[in-house]
Amino acid sequence: MPAYEFDGVTPVVDPTAFVHETASLIGDVIIGPGCYIGPFASLRGDFGRIIVGEGSNVQDSCVIHAFPGADAVLEPNSHIGHAVVLHGCRIGSYALIGIGSTILDGAEIGADSLVGAGAVVTAGTVVPPGSKVLGAPAKVLGPLDDEALAWKRNGVHLYQQLAQRSRETLRPATPLTQPEEHRRRTSWHEGAAIPLHQRRAAAGR
Repeated sequence: MPAYEFDGVTPVVDPTAFVHETASLIGDVIIGPGCYIGPFASLRGDFGRIIVGEGSNVQDSCVIHAFPGADAVLEPNSHIGHAVVLHGCRIGSYALIGIGSTILDGAEIGADSLVGAGAVVTAGTVVPPGSKVLGAPAKVLGPLDDEALAWKRNGVHLYQQLAQRSRETLRPATPLTQPEEHRRRTSWHEGAAIPLHQRRAAAGR
């Protein structure tokens, strides 16, 4: 992975974390145990500190940064979707930040909350634990139900497995020129993660 010392401060990565070789870590970045940091994520600790708590995931093309003297904190088991921007905010344990969302300075996303895809959480916003948050600017729409909470936590645990399996099996390869006959799929169980709307539709909800 590209990791850069800045102003005498070097990134820290726990040996049990997985950081993709295209992710970039600069300066005051601390990655905890069992974390997954996806391709092209940029964690730039050249102003403020970035802390990624144990078991968290930061997916493809995310950007994390903070103002000087401030922190961007992901509490343990945070779940950060593709192309999210986090700036000087705090993400609670088991919170899910949906694809393409932006969380701005001083915002606090309560534990077990869900921020919907494309949401913009404005500076200083405090989201209560277990909330559903949608829109730009984002608004709290109420509490999540038990099914959504369980579905969300399953996603965190799936990415913890992905971190381990990536450390064990991910390696450079030369692409084939055509698919093999009877091409195998990756070995995840097909029910390992099902979109919440599909689960609810199947159950008639």
